[in-house]
Amino acid sequence: MFKKILIANRGEIACRVAATARRLGLKTVAVYSDADASAKHVSFCDESVHIGGSAPRDSYLRWEKIIEAAKTTGAEAIHPGYGFLSENEEFAKACAVAGLIFIGPPASAIKAMGLKSESKQLMEKAGVPLVPGYHGSDQNPVMLKHEADRIGYPVLIKASAGGGGKGMRAVEKSEDFDAALASCKREAINSFGNDTVLVEKYAQRPRHIEIQVFGDMHGNYVYLFERDCSVQRRHQKVLEEAPAPGLSSEMRQQMGLAAVAAARAVNYVGAGTVEFIVEQRADGSMNFFFMEMNTRLQVEHPVTEAITGLDLVEWQLRVASGEPLPLAQDQLRINGHAIEARICAENPDNNFLPTTGTLHVYDKPVCTAFERAELRNAGIAVRIDDGVGQGDTISPFYDSMVAKLIVHGQTREEALARMDEALAQTRIVGLATNVQFLRYVVRSPSFAQANLDTALIPREEAVLFNQEPVGLAMAAAAAIAQTLLSEKATEGSDPFSRRDGWQTHGVTQRPFEFDFRGEPAKAALTYGHDGALQLTVGGMSGPLAFSKGVQGIDIQFASQRVTATVYTQGEVDHVFTARGATQITAIDLLAHAGESHTEGGRLTAPMPGKILSFSVKAGDLVKKGQPLAVMEAMKMEHTIAAPADGVVEELLYAPGDQVTEGAELLKISV
Repeated sequence: MFKKILIANRGEIACRVAATARRLGLKTVAVYSDADASAKHVSFCDESVHIGGSAPRDSYLRWEKIIEAAKTTGAEAIHPGYGFLSENEEFAKACAVAGLIFIGPPASAIKAMGLKSESKQLMEKAGVPLVPGYHGSDQNPVMLKHEADRIGYPVLIKASAGGGGKGMRAVEKSEDFDAALASCKREAINSFGNDTVLVEKYAQRPRHIEIQVFGDMHGNYVYLFERDCSVQRRHQKVLEEAPAPGLSSEMRQQMGLAAVAAARAVNYVGAGTVEFIVEQRADGSMNFFFMEMNTRLQVEHPVTEAITGLDLVEWQLRVASGEPLPLAQDQLRINGHAIEARICAENPDNNFLPTTGTLHVYDKPVCTAFERAELRNAGIAVRIDDGVGQGDTISPFYDSMVAKLIVHGQTREEALARMDEALAQTRIVGLATNVQFLRYVVRSPSFAQANLDTALIPREEAVLFNQEPVGLAMAAAAAIAQTLLSEKATEGSDPFSRRDGWQTHGVTQRPFEFDFRGEPAKAALTYGHDGALQLTVGGMSGPLAFSKGVQGIDIQFASQRVTATVYTQGEVDHVFTARGATQITAIDLLAHAGESHTEGGRLTAPMPGKILSFSVKAGDLVKKGQPLAVMEAMKMEHTIAAPADGVVEELLYAPGDQVTEGAELLKISV
């Protein structure tokens, strides 16, 4: 085993690898960009080396700087994590030339599986079933469209060198193919430096099931069972679980053996994942097709660790140092059920648009320590993998994932309940996240009943989007209770500084105004002689009682009782309850007097990023919903659409320009 490794990555995976290395007594070296100078992974490792600017191409993709850092610090091996250089054949070769061990597969295996088209041809020879499609080298757009028309719609365009849902578009009809292809190629070249694509039949009611495989340098191979990753948005995974619900032991074995055959075909070494599309037929039977092989550790590997009691990073380190696989196939067992949720900085109600900002509050559920081997073997109830802490900033330069929340139970039902509880205990203030959306997914009929396919999110749209778990009445009651408790905390000991509304005659009524989910709301709080409070809000009226408890504010109003934790940021109160979370804004009438909030004709950037293109020019007539511009942020493309019919007055930026959040991009007269 080596004594020191360099981790060529950032964020949660860098911390995750470092945790196992520390447990095994290995020293670790972190690398970091300008934006990550104070990041968690930098202090988590024993040493750190600055490698360049904030953009990945200026730092984490500069393999020559990373190799130089490894040699300077005396590291013997490099762990690439996932993303960035983890599947870069040239980087793996450069490590070998520099006398460093690449903790991953040989460069030849990366090359064989790195391009989806070539890998599918290889899998066909190995007898692994394939999805019907075009995997050739001719990239003429006319020819690609002809192939799509031949295959039959819907089809899926996929970047051959891609991964993580980038450079991928589903196309429902022929007339949409050209625009989807152009966008797919543009995103692929920006993410992978290669715009080659393949076109495949888009399977109906497909499930995304992948097999974890491992190989060593002695010709041994095993599969560590499967993960179901069907719940996706934008072709990126949202929830993953192991084992896959409803998969028979026979099909599990068939898929496992096919995955091992794929690994053997390229003399694979280390951790890899063979991904399959599973077609669900009307008669209840299932058939599987090879999709791709990811020649690295996967984001969702913790669910495999949870059901096997194994540390896959430890296996990677041992295999890379020349040791044989720790266990044979007949020694592997499935224990219970595990689910992973990806907590991301994004707004699900706004087409999952990524968000940036500071984690002013970052409260996590109580977790067991993964580093303790006895807990790993016994099964961890709740685990969080992250690379950030309270006060850190989520920047536009990298992926939007904040953390991974993993739970384990003896049954799927137990794991579901544990996940919902853990999400309820996850409280983030400072930017929009998908935490509440994840709770909706976990509790949705389809997911709860394991009715899984990649269309689950649009199918459950009615219960997943634009929901309000708390309601105006309790949100206002919580905000008012928080205000009164804050005022009481600042009262002096004399009777004249009290703010309880006491007076010698009559009653006192105190008005409040709020903005709740974009709508104005008024409330009136009446103080009684006996100190009792009466609240009227949103058409409801009744006694209001509250007290500060151990878990938050205990509130009783309108025949309801809840415990709420309230975090105040400026005028906004962030309210967290067992039901869910919401926000309510207190309006200061004096502070906002005379302000106008009309934006007439402005279109602003929803996040920091780069302008890729404009599809209109000054003087053009536009219709509501018409695409106007394309931005790139957090490694994904985002389309800016017209909010109403109008005429373009002026474009304020040019393609290639970097813009800040809120920057006005163009003007439209409506």
